[in-house]
Amino acid sequence: MTTTMIDFDAVKTRQRQTWASGDYSAVAARIVPIAERLVEAADLTAGSVVLDVATGSGNAALAAARTGAVVTGVDYVTSLLNRGRVRATAEGLPVEFKEGDAENLPFEDASFDAVLSVVGVMFTPDQEGAAAELLRVCRSGGTIALANWTPSSFVGDMFRTVAAYVPPPAGVKPPGLWGTEERLRELLGDGVSSLHTALRTFVFRFRSAEEFAEFFRTNYGPVGKAIEALDELDQQRLWDDLVTLGRTQNRAQGDAVAIPSDYLEVIAVRR
Repeated sequence: MTTTMIDFDAVKTRQRQTWASGDYSAVAARIVPIAERLVEAADLTAGSVVLDVATGSGNAALAAARTGAVVTGVDYVTSLLNRGRVRATAEGLPVEFKEGDAENLPFEDASFDAVLSVVGVMFTPDQEGAAAELLRVCRSGGTIALANWTPSSFVGDMFRTVAAYVPPPAGVKPPGLWGTEERLRELLGDGVSSLHTALRTFVFRFRSAEEFAEFFRTNYGPVGKAIEALDELDQQRLWDDLVTLGRTQNRAQGDAVAIPSDYLEVIAVRR
């Protein structure tokens, strides 16, 4: 059996460039309710020390700060951290945003009462390494709270649509595995004393399937970069496939689309 050696640093360099392209903060602005719901489920205590991993523009960090927690958001995309700082200032919330790698968090062991991530840490190429870091920085008895798109979700379908044209790096496990309880139990293992999951649904809403495709092409780095990498013919084919996906997943009537996407809400207690 041949084992594929993965250059995680090279993968992360490409990922960082991908997430920095477009404007992920525009996508994050659409999915704020996921972070708000996760923070409510985590039942944070005012004054608790909280870390939001792969914070992006700060959805979960800001939601946690509204509970009175002392919050740090960490991400490796500077432009998104800057957007989070603008949002925190505008809302008068004292969140610290810090540049850092989810697979090598710049914090001491057991530094936080709660560690959060909303559709963020799931995209790390070294899943085992990232999970180990979540556990390492969370104190015993603390909370690890995650929201991860499921493999069969609309977002999962979108990634499969893109992958038919631009395959993901060889050997890297699919991000959607973080959206399964089985994989989470493998990743967190004996590091947690309890793990509870709940299947939730977020609905993307656009005026048309074409608006959905254009929004993700413009703002969502993984889609935009994939389209850029193709020749003109395949660019049109991928665009058409995305529009078709939006239409087939639509549950609304008329021209507007309402596209449900399942995600797994996870609440675990650090052993």
